[in-house]
Amino acid sequence: MLRRFLASSRYIMVIPIVGTFLGAVGLLLYEALALSLIFAEAFQARAVSAKSVKLFAVGLIEAVDVFLIAIAVYIISIGLFSLFIDDQLPLPKWLEVRNLEDLKGNLVSVVIAVLSVLFLREMVAWDGSGDIASFGVSLALVVAAFTYFLVKNNSRRD
Repeated sequence: MLRRFLASSRYIMVIPIVGTFLGAVGLLLYEALALSLIFAEAFQARAVSAKSVKLFAVGLIEAVDVFLIAIAVYIISIGLFSLFIDDQLPLPKWLEVRNLEDLKGNLVSVVIAVLSVLFLREMVAWDGSGDIASFGVSLALVVAAFTYFLVKNNSRRD
């Protein structure tokens, strides 16, 4: 009886699976709406200047950032589903999750991309004042640490 109870208790993971899936969909829809407003504002302004193009580019970069976060949340949802509910889910090879380490590796890869977009956004918005170099070095150290984690994680799988 206890064995059956513990075996079926894995379905409690439906809560974070549904929550992360709805969160990803919500982020995608919300940012798609925000992106359409950015396009509308750009075309309504009818002014093409270096400043307006820069603001438009920053808006696009911020949208990409949110989309990447939504993708990370979606990967978590799919990974949890694959780990706890159905390990036969047809997924592309890069998204296959065999254990929590694989899920963490996928998440870290997306976090690296999000950090890269964050730095790009700051570079585009940078007006020449302030210390962008220390920000870049800090992000580079974090990305290096995450990359080290990925390399170690991948070497354990081989």
